[in-house]
Amino acid sequence: MVSIELLRRFPFFSGFEPDHLKALAMLTDEVAVDEGATLFRAGQPADRLYLLMEGRVELHYIAVDPLESQPRRAYFIGEFNAGEPFGITSLLEPYAYMGDLRVASRGRVLKMDAPGLRALCELDPRFAAIMMRKAAKASMVRLIDARGQMAAARASMLGSSPASSARS
Repeated sequence: MVSIELLRRFPFFSGFEPDHLKALAMLTDEVAVDEGATLFRAGQPADRLYLLMEGRVELHYIAVDPLESQPRRAYFIGEFNAGEPFGITSLLEPYAYMGDLRVASRGRVLKMDAPGLRALCELDPRFAAIMMRKAAKASMVRLIDARGQMAAARASMLGSSPASSARS
C-alpha cells in the first residue's frame, strides 16, 4: 500500500475522487526495479498495471517467425517516461501483456493489482469511466508513437523523407 499523497503527484491519478484514490492506494505498491530485469513478457497474464516513477523502461514487440531458428524476435518499440503507465492490457481483455517490458536503468515503479482494479471498475461505474479514459489516452499515445516509428522506418527504406512519402 502507498499513500494517497504519493498517487496525487502523478497526472495519471488526477480526476479520481478521494474514495477512488484510497482504493487505488490500497491496491498499489512501490517497488524498486534493477537494470536488466524483465517486468513482464508478451503472452503472460496481465495481472499488474504499472506507473514509472523514476528510471528507464523499454517496451519490445515480440514477433514470431516460423522460418527462423529463433522463434521469437524482439523489436524495440519505445521507452516510458516518469509518470507514464504501462501494462495497460491488464485492464483490457484478454488480460495478457502484448510485449516485453525491460528495465533499462535502475528505478522505481508503482505496481497496481489489476484484478483488484478490474473489480473496482465492475463495482463503480465512475471509477471505471475515469480508469478507462486514462488507459485509452495512454494507449493512443503509444499508437501515435508506433505510427511515427513505422513512417520513419518506411521513409528510410524508400530513401525519402516522410513528407515526400505522404504526397505519393
